[in-house]
Formats: sequence, C-alpha cells, structure tokens
Amino acid sequence: MKTKNIMIVGVGGQGSLLASKLLGQLLIQEGYDVKVSEVHGMSQRGGSVVTYVRYGDSVASPLIDEGEADFIVSFELLEAARWLPFLAPGGRIITSTQKIDPMPVITGNAVYPENIVEKLRALGVETDALDCLSLANEAGSVKAANIVLMGRLSNYFDLPVEAWLKALETVVPPKFLELNKKAFDLGRNA
Repeated sequence: MKTKNIMIVGVGGQGSLLASKLLGQLLIQEGYDVKVSEVHGMSQRGGSVVTYVRYGDSVASPLIDEGEADFIVSFELLEAARWLPFLAPGGRIITSTQKIDPMPVITGNAVYPENIVEKLRALGVETDALDCLSLANEAGSVKAANIVLMGRLSNYFDLPVEAWLKALETVVPPKFLELNKKAFDLGRNA
C-alpha cells in the first residue's frame, strides 16, 4: 500500500495530541506501519501546532513535505489555510469552523480573514467544514471538539466504526469515554 499522509493542525490546547494518538492507535491495530511525529509548535502557548501521521506497508519517516498530505485535519479555520501548501493534489481538508484570533489580530496589526472555506473551495480544494465546537458542546464538553473532528475524518477511511471505537477506548480515560463516543458519533453523522 502506498503511504498515506495526514496532517493534524491547530492551535495549542485544542487536543491535537489525543487526536494523533487515536489515529496512531487505530492504524496500528489495523496492521499498518505507522509513524507519528511529535507535536511541533507552541503547543502550550496558544500558537500554531502540527502533527504528522503517516501509515502504509512500510513507512520510513514521520515527516510530510509540501504537496504530500492526503488529508489536512484542522482544528481551527485559519490553520487550514496556513497549511494549504502541504496538501497533495486531490487531497482533502477537514476543518472545524472555530476561529481563534492569532496574536497579530489580537494586537490590532491584522484582521482575521473572512470566508476562508469559500476561498479554499474556490481554489478547487475539497473542503469539509464542520462546527465541531457546537457538536462537542452537544456531546457534553467543548473539549471534545477534537474527537468530533476525528468522527468526521472517519467517513473518509475504509475502516469499520468499531475499529475507531476500539481505538478510542484505548486512548481515552474511562470516565470520559461515553462523552467522547457521543462526540465521535456526532462528528461522523453531522
């Protein structure tokens, strides 16, 4: 199998580490060779973060170069646009519609761009945008927005839902499992 590449991007504190653990666990239990990079960026300061997940028959490196990502999974709308150069031809962006102002916007030196989803689609980019924050809140906690996004991503994989739920059971503490299962289901079926 040709190696597949997934970038998980967002802002520090949004749960990209758990999302990458979930994907890694899922793909390992399905028998793939998997490489997951460390979280890169200002993960504890609200800055931009990125994690790479690569899987296939044999994967040599965890890094993804520009133009190689089959999927960019974005927890924040502007981050989806920021990492666009890494998307492979025919790749897909799956993004939360959540907006978090970066420092230049907070300080008044820039304006948050409008109509990002429409602009991505106008460029011919397959873009699946979802209000993950509202769905996570419906599941019981806005902190589950990352799992809502993973539920949405699951629609693009030829793997049974049961495999995703088994991986979720492995990486999520038992006291948060039902909430996260509901979040996953809401994202998958939105």
